[in-house]
Amino acid sequence: MNIILLGPPGAGKGTQARKLVDERNMIQLSTGDMLREAKTSGTEMGNKVAAVMERGELVTDEIVIGLIEEKLQGDHAGGFIFDGFPRTLAQADALADLLKSHGTQLDTVIAMEVNDDALVDRITARSTCGNCGEVYNDHTKPQPADGKCSNCGASDFKRRADDNEASLRTRLMEYYKKTSPLIGYYHAKGQLQWVAGLGEIDEVAGAISAVLDA
Repeated sequence: MNIILLGPPGAGKGTQARKLVDERNMIQLSTGDMLREAKTSGTEMGNKVAAVMERGELVTDEIVIGLIEEKLQGDHAGGFIFDGFPRTLAQADALADLLKSHGTQLDTVIAMEVNDDALVDRITARSTCGNCGEVYNDHTKPQPADGKCSNCGASDFKRRADDNEASLRTRLMEYYKKTSPLIGYYHAKGQLQWVAGLGEIDEVAGAISAVLDA
């Protein structure tokens, strides 16, 4: 099963993708993770990514599609989770063509519905483990009292510099401007499903599983 997780910054896409990886043997394709991995891979595509990033330029759609195509070559019995891609209609068309060329297709698009004010409150309280990326929240999942990550034991916690209300609202506006056309695009294809994105992690995971099982 191949799916897209749509949702604004901080909606929990990464958290839910990791649960699907663990529980359904799916492969998470996060644009950011793929670019970081490619930059140090030494492959032809990786060298292209490294050169573009060193010049401070934006990575082209062609390169991102190339990275995804490399991933499609491997073992993917559980299917793929596209996290952070596509972001535009052109990317959505390119992804559809790529999947078709590999004899597969997109099965569903799960849009995580959120309340912006609640999302701002969540994100401004967010921190992550600098070693493994485990996410913490001052309100719902505080950093362990011993100062060590509950997942890997590291003590290097970080907060993003732009995890403040002004920056986040700017990022949200940018997300909605770019992504709103995708909502209509996938709705018209009959592939769009909505889930409430700001519940407890297991509650949201249950809603996503219900969509996939259906």
